[in-house]
Amino acid sequence: MIRILGVNIINNKFILFALTSIYGIGKSRAKLICDLNKINYFTKVKDLDNKQIELIRKNISNYILEGDLRRENMLNIKRLMDLNTYRGIRHRKNLPVRGQRTKTNAKTCKKINKFKKNN
Repeated sequence: MIRILGVNIINNKFILFALTSIYGIGKSRAKLICDLNKINYFTKVKDLDNKQIELIRKNISNYILEGDLRRENMLNIKRLMDLNTYRGIRHRKNLPVRGQRTKTNAKTCKKINKFKKNN
C-alpha cells in the first residue's frame, strides 16, 4: 500500500479511482494528475514504480487537500454562521442550506432537531 498525504492508497485499484480516495481529488483532478505524469488511467497502483509515485506526490503537493481543505471549509462555514447570514443560520439549525424543500423532505434533519430540542 502507498501512502500519499497520510491516506493509504489501495494496491488493487486503478490509479484514476485510487487517487479519488484523497479528500479534495475528484475524477477530473485525478485525470489531470495522470495526464501530467503520462500514466495510463487504468494502471493498477501496485504496477507503478517509485519514480511515478514520486511524480504523483510532487504534482499533488501543488493543491490544497486533506486537512487543510477540511479546515478551510469549516472556517468558511463558521464565518457564515458568525455573520448571521441566511446560509449560516441554516447551518447552525442543521437544516438544508441550498434552498431544498423541507415541508415533505429533509426528515432526518427535522428528527435530529426535535431530539436536540427535547434534551
